[in-house]
Amino acid sequence: MDLKSRIREVPDFPQKGILFRDVTPLLQDAEAFRYTIDLLAEPYRGRGIEAVVGIEARGYIFGAPVAYALGSQFVLVRKLGKLPALTVKVEYALEYGTSALEMHRDALAPGQRVLIVDDLLATGGTALATVKLVEGVGARVQGLTFVVELAGLGGRGRLKGYPLSALVVYD
Repeated sequence: MDLKSRIREVPDFPQKGILFRDVTPLLQDAEAFRYTIDLLAEPYRGRGIEAVVGIEARGYIFGAPVAYALGSQFVLVRKLGKLPALTVKVEYALEYGTSALEMHRDALAPGQRVLIVDDLLATGGTALATVKLVEGVGARVQGLTFVVELAGLGGRGRLKGYPLSALVVYD
């Protein structure tokens, strides 16, 4: 199945000069969505993944069904101030300024085998911050998987040393 044909290109969003890769048409196609989840989960079947971590917000859409497919728990990584219990936090640099991500402190156990899932890999800043959250509580990142990778933005290079896959890659 050609997943790329189910990803819409939206020019000048969210600002002029940006070509946004919109996965909502893929989500609206039940067969393509099911196929995407199967492709994301398949390389990790039988590899002892104990938790899938989804990055807010579209990482939840893909991560939760991957966790289900793998028989794993699902863990939320959220923007600052959105989680109700005790959290761990990582700040990271954006193009203009900084941001922070949080995860519940008790979401993962030391040594737990984790797969990180998100819809898109661009510069890698959010994914790397998520790796730091996971490793900061002693869990072990077994891989990162994305629906879309914007290869020209260098995210893969920032995540060297971690198994990484993407279903659709744009230069």
